[in-house]
Amino acid sequence: MDQDWEDRVSAAWATFDDYPEERAAEFRALIDALVAELPEDSPLGPFEQACAWDSTGHSDRAVPLYREALARGLSGYKGRRAKIQMSSSLRNVGRAEEGVALLTPELDGPSDELDDAVRATLALCLSSLGRDREGLALVLGALAPHLPRYQRSMANYARALTEPQPQEA
Repeated sequence: MDQDWEDRVSAAWATFDDYPEERAAEFRALIDALVAELPEDSPLGPFEQACAWDSTGHSDRAVPLYREALARGLSGYKGRRAKIQMSSSLRNVGRAEEGVALLTPELDGPSDELDDAVRATLALCLSSLGRDREGLALVLGALAPHLPRYQRSMANYARALTEPQPQEA
């Protein structure tokens, strides 16, 4: 879509906090009106609608829309956002294993400003599955580069959390 449409979508999202929970349907209607301007097969439509449902507390309604956006070819930055957000929603509806499967390949994908969000969301999914050590390793690994000191130590501790422990004789 063109930059004007993207700007209007950004402006709509900038007003999100103006819509208390009891007015969530009004916000979703605002997004739906913008989506109605898109070509019928655009992946941006279901993506924006998924974001609106998700942000208003309806992960169950968001998941199929994220899936549709990705199936329609949503890629790049917004595609990565869709995977992060869908994984979080999957976790919220009790399907954390699907979230892990969706996000794990992103660890080896091209790096961008969403890397830490990938790791944080994947860590939550892993924790929901009782895999807390793996989740903690991801979070510490994401945090380490941002620390003013101890980057190497924290990165090593993160790796050690998931390495096999030596067996005592």
